[in-house]
Amino acid sequence: MREKLEAKKKVMERMSMCSKLAKEDAKMQQEQLSDEVRSLLLAGTALSVARKRLQESNRLLAGEKGYVSLRNLQKRLRMRQQYMISQVSLLYPVKISIGPAQEQELELFPSSSKSGSSSGSKPVNQGSLTILGLHLTLLPFKKMSFFSDKREVQRSATALGYVAHAASLIASYLKVPLRYPLRLGASHSFIIDCAPSIEPTSSDPSSSTELLTSMKHVEFPLFLEGQDITRAAYAAFLLNKDLEQLLNFIGVRSLGPRHLLANLKELVRTIQSSEYKDT
Repeated sequence: MREKLEAKKKVMERMSMCSKLAKEDAKMQQEQLSDEVRSLLLAGTALSVARKRLQESNRLLAGEKGYVSLRNLQKRLRMRQQYMISQVSLLYPVKISIGPAQEQELELFPSSSKSGSSSGSKPVNQGSLTILGLHLTLLPFKKMSFFSDKREVQRSATALGYVAHAASLIASYLKVPLRYPLRLGASHSFIIDCAPSIEPTSSDPSSSTELLTSMKHVEFPLFLEGQDITRAAYAAFLLNKDLEQLLNFIGVRSLGPRHLLANLKELVRTIQSSEYKDT
């Protein structure tokens, strides 16, 4: 009986130890649960505050000083843009010259992709477009020689200078940074192509695989006098890409790379339309 009693005492001691360990574990879990409950209460309070702020914001947005005010402000801004760009159209009017002359607009890179041109768009056939009375013709770029008509070359350079200045003004009014910046100089303007330049980081031929890429600014002339014909044609191509960027900004597709003046005319026409003010 004494042995049985000792065995029962040992069983009771083990059970007491297990009970003590279980109690400590339960206490630890209770403390963790209390921390989680406090965190949940704090999160609930923060969520309630955020919900109230959201409701207040929705109320203000739906009120007269909210979305309606924003739309009115946007409408006034676009009306202001329309007025300022109408002044540009008065400075540099693009019109159709109807007459015996069959000169077409400056044709740039005939093999260029037409993915940006809208379907069914055709060049104006009632006459050639002019800017401030000057034609932008293909003649100087195709038949440039020592005996070429220097006045025709100068007129084309002046017309390109007009287009460049008009594009620069419109971009500033629309707050659009042009992809190809312009350096204005009237009939001797330049356009800048920020092309990446890749150079070796070391003169050691063994390290030629390690290349440093930086942006190199290259200027291309928007005139032919004393310049390479290819560089001047590429400059006009980049200028048309700037006009295409502005057209895309207002949600209009470009007429293509061959229609420099037509793209400028379409840009001004779209901005001055009533739909632009209400979009």
